[in-house]
Amino acid sequence: MKFHLLSISLLVIPLFLSLTSNAAASDLVYDTDGHPLHPGKQYYILPVIRGHGGGLTMMPHHNHLCPLYVAQENMEVKSGLPLIFRPANPKDKVVRLSTDINIEFAAVTTCVMTTAWRLGDVEAPTNKRYVITGGFIGNPGQETVTNWFKIEKLGNKDYKLVFCPSVCKTCKVLCGDVEVLNEGGKRLLGLGGESFPVMFKKKD
Repeated sequence: MKFHLLSISLLVIPLFLSLTSNAAASDLVYDTDGHPLHPGKQYYILPVIRGHGGGLTMMPHHNHLCPLYVAQENMEVKSGLPLIFRPANPKDKVVRLSTDINIEFAAVTTCVMTTAWRLGDVEAPTNKRYVITGGFIGNPGQETVTNWFKIEKLGNKDYKLVFCPSVCKTCKVLCGDVEVLNEGGKRLLGLGGESFPVMFKKKD
């Protein structure tokens, strides 16, 4: 009887480790080569659906030079600017689904502010909120709540960007998918627009 119990326990341990490993693997965000996304590395955010624009870039809007707005290239052949992901937990070695991250362009601008993303206030006359630059990196909490985004699974293989920060438990935030807002020939990112399934391509 002791032999049988020992045999069963030895079988259970590898099974548990396998299930744990699979659960951890399914929690990761992967690039187009099938590798997990790593903080600090540069990636392009590209649309999954062909014929719906290219990668992400920055551009002025409303005749103001700064802050710059996060926008999608109109031409599919343009990959846009590379981006860097920074998890709220600096100890994380990979980017995980449904966790707070800072997103910033790996680029320099003439604006005296960061290229990190943040969700702007409601703007007239559209009553929309746009993703703009000038966010803060790190320091998760009430003061930086608009600077945190998440990556969620969309279907089996695709992803979507989401604004629904959890870095402040007492803050009331309006959650929503980050989508494309078509305005005057510009494809701006914000809440309440056209669905934007994405994939991540590592910069060579």
